[in-house]
Amino acid sequence: MESLLYDMKGIFGSFTLTDFCDILIVAYLLYQAVRLVRDTRAVQLLKGLVVLVMIYAASSILQLRSLSFLIRYIFQYGALALLIVFQPELRRSLEQVGRTRFSNLQLFGGGNDNGDENARWRTAIGAIGEAAVFLSKRRIGALIVLERQTKLGEIVKTGTVIDATPSAEILGNIFFPNSPLHDGALIIRQGRLLAAGCFLPLSDNFTISKEMGTRHRAGLGMSENSDAVVVIVSEETGVITMAVNGKLRRGFTGEQLTQELKDYFIVEHEEKNDRKLPFFKVKR
Repeated sequence: MESLLYDMKGIFGSFTLTDFCDILIVAYLLYQAVRLVRDTRAVQLLKGLVVLVMIYAASSILQLRSLSFLIRYIFQYGALALLIVFQPELRRSLEQVGRTRFSNLQLFGGGNDNGDENARWRTAIGAIGEAAVFLSKRRIGALIVLERQTKLGEIVKTGTVIDATPSAEILGNIFFPNSPLHDGALIIRQGRLLAAGCFLPLSDNFTISKEMGTRHRAGLGMSENSDAVVVIVSEETGVITMAVNGKLRRGFTGEQLTQELKDYFIVEHEEKNDRKLPFFKVKR
């Protein structure tokens, strides 16, 4: 008993505030890693790794040399294969890390005219809400991607550059059946119509309803691979849907859609400006 107390005293006697902070940081990183992979295929991967570790431990205890060698071989060369197989999940996770508040902290303000950008977004959002209602009533399909922090240059290259001021009339003409650019996605950047007729990555989520076709799967895939907000109007039902962060929300009215988009692109943008460090701002 005395020896146990002596050992515990030696362990905790050398325990410092730095060690405590180190443990907290590691625990937080592990928690965030679990959150990132919780709803992806990587969860099954983690379960499989736990099983392999348990088998390896049992084989070592029982001195099963062939099995131990095989599992060590898997651990040694399997990492490269996992990087290839789970490349989409790894890319998505790194993009989410890059969109954290800390990574978005702007030390030097004043480079962008935030007032003009907010005005452009108000115009764009009003046009999207009006056009969505128009298209919904007439059962005309639409796919509108509103770019946020993750730039969509590779998606823009698949379509036709427009670079125009948004209006409900232009949006209606773009998605009108048999128009040259109707069968694709419209990209909006900083409140302007950037490109139309763009191709989006399809989601590999097979749990979504079979009622949703390629347009919804493309919108969901775009929201999984970026932080973009995607507005979808169903051609079959006229239902207005929004895809954000790999989640679909359906049944929006025009007013609800407009308010939701304002929360993402105007309210959230103003809050980010308030978080800038004022003593680093460049005076005009």
